[in-house]
Amino acid sequence: MQKQTDSKAMRTIKEKKTQKTKKERTEEERKIIQEIFESSKAKGCFTLGLEALDVLKASGIATVQSSNAKSLEKTLEAAERIGYPLVMKILSPQLSHKSEVGGIKLDLKNASEVKAAYLEMMAHIPKKRPNASLKGVQLQKMLPAGKEVIIGMVRDPTFGPLLMFGLGGVYVEILKDVSFALTPVSSAEALHMIKEIKAYPLLAGARGEKPTDLKALSDTIVSVSRLVFDFPEILEFEINPLIVFEKGKGALAVDMRLILSKNGSE
Repeated sequence: MQKQTDSKAMRTIKEKKTQKTKKERTEEERKIIQEIFESSKAKGCFTLGLEALDVLKASGIATVQSSNAKSLEKTLEAAERIGYPLVMKILSPQLSHKSEVGGIKLDLKNASEVKAAYLEMMAHIPKKRPNASLKGVQLQKMLPAGKEVIIGMVRDPTFGPLLMFGLGGVYVEILKDVSFALTPVSSAEALHMIKEIKAYPLLAGARGEKPTDLKALSDTIVSVSRLVFDFPEILEFEINPLIVFEKGKGALAVDMRLILSKNGSE
């Protein structure tokens, strides 16, 4: 009985939050996202990574300048188009932790380095992970220094999407310093999530460091909240890392991963 009462209370809270925070998504945004999901599911692919950055863009989430390429020739063309220095990342739904298999190359300064990085990935990664399907590479513009954070979500069968925030990169696994909230969240609730983690002073500007762009960060959390709330077929979601720059300079999503339900909305 207590569990039923608690569940009903949480649903009531969630409904009230929805009325206060939910914004209408445009038909064009919804169409772009839905087409990406349907196309992936039609191919039997239910785990999406960097190849689905357009999902973030359609949700109003700023992403790093990037280009996907399936061959060495296309990779070199993309490199010249984006400009140096570059980051190269392997595209594979089976490789969540790309750095562990040599799937990330940083600070590539010219075409020769891009070619060498591409050939090394394609030669060595299949030996380390023979079951991984390599879909090509993504080239990204090398970014200036910033703070790495993670925004994630798991879908609870009773309460729906549960949002998570913390320091990103390897820190989230080592420090386990994270905060949680039910979606959807307002800007004030997003800011509260940010301030809840112990490492908040690092973001706010501790020991003489310049503060990060907390407005851009909270806006991104709200956008992620709306995305996972609007699309129940997203079972798990993660941006890691989101690079947050100095105050007034924004934040950019650099890597992402999401898992879709095989049975439509759960």
